[in-house]
Amino acid sequence: MTKGYRFCHSVRVRYAEIDGQMIVFNSHYLTYCDIGITEYLRNLGITTPIDPTSKPEFDFALVKTTLEFKGPGVFDDILHIYVKIPRLGNSSFTTKFMITREDDPAPLVIAESIYAGFDSSTRKSIPIPDNFRNLIETFEQSAPVLTPDI
Repeated sequence: MTKGYRFCHSVRVRYAEIDGQMIVFNSHYLTYCDIGITEYLRNLGITTPIDPTSKPEFDFALVKTTLEFKGPGVFDDILHIYVKIPRLGNSSFTTKFMITREDDPAPLVIAESIYAGFDSSTRKSIPIPDNFRNLIETFEQSAPVLTPDI
């Protein structure tokens, strides 16, 4: 179903993230994916400046996400957010996510997001810079695989 992932970040399900059915409310999985891509990039040394007057070296915007629900997360679960970037285009890249429960490798959610390079001043698409591309390609080709093919 999915090929091995080389990066994982964990979060604990908080009470505010569950719904009346006592499971993680669906929109919070998008937040978990956002946390996942942020931590993936931080792991590579790519961070977003907090100073509002500073402009990031490469900014991007979400253009599409699909979520496939396989099972529920519940309050106090430790969730593992696996992240990989299998495709880098000229100005966009595809990120795949798999969210599992700490003690169970079966996916709760499989997600895919497409991001496009974005210049906030012109509001137009921009190409992926070489250093961003090189960091990701190197990591995706050489980091140890954390999950087997499942």
